[in-house]
Formats: sequence, structure tokens, C-alpha cells
Amino acid sequence: MATGKRDRSRHARWIAWLALGLGGLGSTCAQARAERLNIHVLSDRLTLAVARHPQVYLYGRIDAQAPQRFETLVRSGRIAAGSDVYLSAAHGDLAAGMALGRLIRAGGMATHLGAPRRNFPGASGSRTAVCVDACALAFFGGLYRWAPSGSDRLGLSVTPAAAGHAASLPPGVDDYLKEMKVDPGPLTVTSPKGAASVVWLAAEALRRSGAVNNGRLPARASYDVASPTPTLDLRQSDRTGEHRLVITCRPGQTLVEASERVGARRAREIVARGGRSYLALNGGPPMLAATDGVSAEGEMLVIRRSFPPERLVDLLFAGSIGAWVDGRSAAFRDGFALNPWGAHAQLRVFYHACWRAAPWPMPPA
Repeated sequence: MATGKRDRSRHARWIAWLALGLGGLGSTCAQARAERLNIHVLSDRLTLAVARHPQVYLYGRIDAQAPQRFETLVRSGRIAAGSDVYLSAAHGDLAAGMALGRLIRAGGMATHLGAPRRNFPGASGSRTAVCVDACALAFFGGLYRWAPSGSDRLGLSVTPAAAGHAASLPPGVDDYLKEMKVDPGPLTVTSPKGAASVVWLAAEALRRSGAVNNGRLPARASYDVASPTPTLDLRQSDRTGEHRLVITCRPGQTLVEASERVGARRAREIVARGGRSYLALNGGPPMLAATDGVSAEGEMLVIRRSFPPERLVDLLFAGSIGAWVDGRSAAFRDGFALNPWGAHAQLRVFYHACWRAAPWPMPPA
């Protein structure tokens, strides 16, 4: 009996030591996870059906080896080009953040702020994403970048300067931002506080700096103004593809051709539906609505209209130019809205060339 008690006692002590060891190992693993960037990829069928792109969550701390792990997943195909990348990291290595940003840009990926789901390994459980310094630099690498929403916050640590002047960023960050086509100026205007501090970036500063584009790249314009019939080719890319508007000026007539690649089958289906097609400026009511003037040309859906020359200024300098084909009800339609911001200099040149080549009657005083 005494021997049995001693055996049970030794067994109990062994179990306790084992539990203590495993507990310490678990604590060490948790600490290790907290000190490095977690990378979690969702590319299942449901995610692709709903979001249309794989989702990659980067959260924790951006450690020096994070870019290497990210690149390995890219090379293996685990992280696909064009993925949506969600970031939440309050600390990290600045050089690693810039390296991640370059990898994200090279892959044509989109960036958002987004906290990991509670069931992800190493997730804190908070639903608020906080993205500071190295994380913000990685965020700026997105080809498409969405402004923070809700309680999510994006920030940079800067050394304040005189009131209303640009503060200083760490070495190399200025050049990186310019490489990413982001103007550092609007991001670093602070009030003096006497020490380095985090500047939480407001939506207006992000917009003015080009740090966010909310899924749409600036419009690109080219033109032929030497021809007797000047032509403008205006294009803009967003997450759904490239949209194109070609405008040709002729005496008494301005021709507008709007097109986008939707696939041959989809283009034929839209045309066969027989809905009305139209233009819309600044999200306003339909203009030049008709059931004809839309065609399927290969993989392209094309809408053509003769536009009133005297309203060319309204067309060229609208905040948005929409080209739409109605669905079976007003709630559904196909087409796109193009924002010509960023191409105004070329649009002015084209407008004056049209006036010289084919002047239109001036409206009565």
C-alpha cells in the first residue's frame, strides 16, 4: 500500500511538472507569435464567390523577416496577385514595412485596414484595426488603397516642426512615399508638441496626398489635336478592370464611345436584354437614353452617342461620367462611372482644339 501511494505521488508530481512545462511552452509560443507578423490567407470558394479576390490578413508586429515570409507565400502561389490585404499592426520594423509595401505593389494588390477575426491564430479579439508606422508604409504599397472607416486608425510617427509646417519623417520614408506616388506633405502637417508623436491621418489628408484612392486609379488621357477631327482617349482602371471613353469632335457633332471589357458572353447577354443605355454626368439623371446605340464587340460592351457640342464643357469637366445599360429593373444596371480628375490639363487642351476645329453656336445671352 505504501509503495502504491509513493508511485501515485510521483506520478502526480510528474503530471504537474509536465503541465507546467507545456504551459510555459505555450506562453513562449504565444509570445513568439506576438513578436512577429501573422499572415493568414483566405482563398476558399466562399471567399472568392463573395469578395472576388483572396483575402490576406497581416497582423501582430512587422518583424524584420516578415517580407521574406510574405514573398515565399507569393512565390508558392499561396498569396495570389491582386489579393485584398488587410492590415493591423501597431509596431514594427520600418525597413520591413517598406519591403512589404513594395511586394504588395508588385503583386497589384489592394490594401485595407482590418482587424483579424477572433478565431485566427494570435488574434487579440479587438475589432478595431490600428496601423502605425511600418504597417502604414506597407499599406501605402497597395495599388488600390481604401481609406480607414469606423474606428480603424492609420498613423505615422513624426517629429513635430513649427506650427502648420511639415514635420520630419524617419530617413528613407520620404523617398519611399514618393516611390509609391504619395505626397508626404499633407500627411505630416502637425502642431508642435516638442517630441515625436503619432499623427493620426484624417481622410482629407489621405485623399490630398494620394495615399488612398478607394479602389480607383487616376484617369489617363491622350489626344490627337492635330487632326481635323480632334480625338481624346480617356481611360481609368479600378478593381473591375479598365474603362474607356473616346470623344471625337466633328463639325456640328461630338461623338462619344464608352467601352469596357466584360467578356464576350456577358456582352451579348447585356445587349440581348434590350435595356436602355445612356450617359449620366455627376450621378445625375440619364442623358441621351435610348434602346439602341449599345453593342457587343468581341469581349467589349460599347455604348455610342452623339453628344451636343455646346455641352462638351459639361462632359469633359464633370466630376464623374457614367455610361450605363439598365437591367431588368432600375435597381440593376451594367456599365461604369469614370472620374476624370487628374487629367484636367489634357482635357483643357482637347477642349480648345475642338473649338478651333469645329466651333459650335454659343447659347443666347
